[in-house]
Amino acid sequence: MLELFFKKKNFYPNDYKKNVFDIDFVKLKNMGIENIFIDLDNTLISYDIHTADEKILLFFNNLHQLGFNVFIISNNKKDRVKLFADKVNSRYVYSAQKPFKSGFKRALKKIGYPNPKTVCLIGDQFMTDVLGGKRMGFYVIVVDAIKRKSEKWYTKFNRRLEKRILIRLRRTDREFFDRLNLHEKR
Repeated sequence: MLELFFKKKNFYPNDYKKNVFDIDFVKLKNMGIENIFIDLDNTLISYDIHTADEKILLFFNNLHQLGFNVFIISNNKKDRVKLFADKVNSRYVYSAQKPFKSGFKRALKKIGYPNPKTVCLIGDQFMTDVLGGKRMGFYVIVVDAIKRKSEKWYTKFNRRLEKRILIRLRRTDREFFDRLNLHEKR
């Protein structure tokens, strides 16, 4: 059904990793990626955690040292996103309304509207992160959710839609799912 509204290709991430720590950011830099847009909830921390631990602080420090423009881009409220973003010394966009383009455009505006091919979006949901990022022309990496039990009702609803779409996509493009190892992870 969603395929009636969105092109099938917009549900295909460019890459899959188990978590954000498995991503090769030097490789991304060598590919011309200059901007990292990263989801907050269940990508960096679970819904029931409110701030960054030492591992996350080191992760962001490394991104900054590599010279990336880093944005936390979240559908969550300002207080939660700002608290986290301030702790990791990064800019942020809250109430991004992913998968719609408005939140992404707010982040792009803050950095002078770079070429979308210089942006990598990292997130855990196909219905918000992958779909939104692909619609913008970004390089998209999907990661496993950190802790699904703490998800909000609307995220659980998105997960049900996501599951149905992934089942359909697997039927039509098994090779893609095998290449990214998505068939066992979602």
